[in-house]
Amino acid sequence: MTEQPTLPADSAGFVPTDEDIRGVLDWFAAYDAAATEGNVEVMADMAHFPINVVTNDGDGNGSAESWDRERFLARMGEMSGSGGEVAMESARTPVFLTKDLVFVVTDARITVGDHVTEVRYGDLLVRADGRWVFQTMVQGGWGAN
Repeated sequence: MTEQPTLPADSAGFVPTDEDIRGVLDWFAAYDAAATEGNVEVMADMAHFPINVVTNDGDGNGSAESWDRERFLARMGEMSGSGGEVAMESARTPVFLTKDLVFVVTDARITVGDHVTEVRYGDLLVRADGRWVFQTMVQGGWGAN
C-alpha cells in the first residue's frame, strides 16, 4: 500500500474565512472597475509579472504564453480600446488552495453598447507583499485562428 503524503497545515485542508473570501471579491471589484474604465495601467499594477495566459483557438488548440508588463499593456489596451460604455456582471467562485493561493472561476456578462458577451474564465491569484495579485489568466478563445 502506498503511504499518503503529509501535507503542510495550510494546504489541502485550508478553509477560508468570510474575510478571506471578501478580500478576494473586493480585489475583483477593483479590477473590474479598472477594466470597465479601460485603465490598463491599474490592471497591470494588480498583476504579478510575468503572468501566464492560457487559452485556445477556434479549432480547439490550446496554448500558454508568458506575458511581461509591456505585452499585457499592449494586448489589454487593444481589447479595451473599442470605445462605448462597458458594463459587467459577474458571479465568482473562489477556490482557495491555501491562504495565499486562490483560483477563481468567473461567469460574466459583458455589455458594450448593445453587444452582450457571456464568458467563463479563471484566474490564479497569489498573495505577494501582503496583497492579492493575479498571476495566471485562463480564458478560451483568445488564440489566433
